[in-house]
Amino acid sequence: MKLPSRPRRNRKSAPIRDFHRETWLHPSHLIYPVFIFDGDGRQPIPSMPGCDRLGRDALLEDVAKAYDQGIRSVVLFPAIAEHLKSSDGKEAKNPDGLVPETIRTLKKQWPDLLVVTDVALDPYSSDGHDGIVASDGRILNDETVEVLCGQALAQARAGADIISPSDMMDGRIGAIRTALDNEGFTEVSILAYTAKYASKFYGPFRDALDSAPKFGDKKTYQMDPANGREALRELALDEAEGADIVMVKPAGPYLDVIHRVRQATTLPVAAYQVSGEYAMLQGAVDNGWLEESAILESLIAIRRAGADIILTYFAPRVAAWLNED
Repeated sequence: MKLPSRPRRNRKSAPIRDFHRETWLHPSHLIYPVFIFDGDGRQPIPSMPGCDRLGRDALLEDVAKAYDQGIRSVVLFPAIAEHLKSSDGKEAKNPDGLVPETIRTLKKQWPDLLVVTDVALDPYSSDGHDGIVASDGRILNDETVEVLCGQALAQARAGADIISPSDMMDGRIGAIRTALDNEGFTEVSILAYTAKYASKFYGPFRDALDSAPKFGDKKTYQMDPANGREALRELALDEAEGADIVMVKPAGPYLDVIHRVRQATTLPVAAYQVSGEYAMLQGAVDNGWLEESAILESLIAIRRAGADIILTYFAPRVAAWLNED
């Protein structure tokens, strides 16, 4: 055949394919989410094979391994003892609580480690919701934001580098930015959960933290999975209120939303490959239904959609693979 253009010429060898590779993945793109509890040792998470809740010693061990592979950022998710939970989530503001103590421990060991913290009440709430619940079952927005500001300040005082509100209350980015600035924490960044969907892919995460709602659902504050344009409304608000990084969660089922957000902002865009995505991929690999390299493919797809940063439980393993190349 006489063809003026043969695209396969640009695929004929590895060096040529590398010339034309549009998307690449590096350990610097990854944030490692870790589940922590007050104690020592490990507590396996059945719905997330290969992931554990980490006590102090296990956390230091796992972070050290990740750090050696080039992972320079972790995000902390606490499993709070039941007796510390309350309807107002006041333990979230405790300056000597699990998260502030863990921040101090990590920063002492690795001063250059970027420590990201979650801001939401569900791990601390006896109701299992991200906000304070009224007697009629409504989630109280403004009252919740006041507690979230206290939580963010406790984390910033302990040395957190990035505050990451995941609650989806209206106005919380601006309120937290003001609270941080008023106390002199102008260098502490905010990573906003800009488009967090009311997804069924969070199930294993709630098992890990025992943070599932005790009643109802989260559809009055998390976004409808059917909506894409709504993400741009949330993006505009978060930008105006002072977010430094914006995020889409989940990642894989919402690649179109990641792309929309990427096209609409100059801010860094993060995406969270959530627990359900992890469980599906790891389960398929464990059963021989997928090759392990499918994990890398899933992350490349998230990057290709427009994510600059990916939160993934695969971070240490993927970093080790990338370092072998």
